[in-house]
Amino acid sequence: MSEDQPSLDEHLAVGTCERCPALVASRTQIVEGVGPVDADLLFVGEGPGASEDEQGEPFVGRSGDVLDEALRDAGLARADVRITNCVRCRPPDNRDPTAEELTNCRGYLEAEVDRLDPTLVVTLGKVPSEHLLDRSVAITAESGDVEDVRIAGASRRVLLSVHPAATLYDRSQRAGFFETIAMAAELSGLGERSGDGGDGQSRLGEF
Repeated sequence: MSEDQPSLDEHLAVGTCERCPALVASRTQIVEGVGPVDADLLFVGEGPGASEDEQGEPFVGRSGDVLDEALRDAGLARADVRITNCVRCRPPDNRDPTAEELTNCRGYLEAEVDRLDPTLVVTLGKVPSEHLLDRSVAITAESGDVEDVRIAGASRRVLLSVHPAATLYDRSQRAGFFETIAMAAELSGLGERSGDGGDGQSRLGEF
């Protein structure tokens, strides 16, 4: 497979990529998306943090615990959804990914969206929201808003959300975040046919 082409195998694995020298130097491993490849609900975060980089899975820390709790409250199991990031390698010192890094990784994200064809995409935080909407986003004010956005050649329904980590720094955002996740369950149709909430692994990411 050419390095210029995003992975389209059944696991949607990037496998190897060296497009971003700073991220290659910073990462321990590439952190792939996790969850069913036919999931109706896709969560998109910013990029791996230290825990993700170490364990090789998105959102495996305190903010992931918040997301898991919100999913359970909405009647969902972690196994019901897919979770990925805008960039799949940890930026140095957990800084925001640069515009070039976001662009370099965009093909992998679009391949994932195209393969899943999800009913709903949820952006977790300012960076993924601005990246997919291609505009400035006041994420606290716009959390809970739904927009139709063209991604991977098709119109996608996108629900904006604050990052779960925001609820750890500002407890007043917790109720709104849980309401947004409940909205995601309803809009995706998963709330009507969810399981028992499961005991999926927790996740962490920047916001």
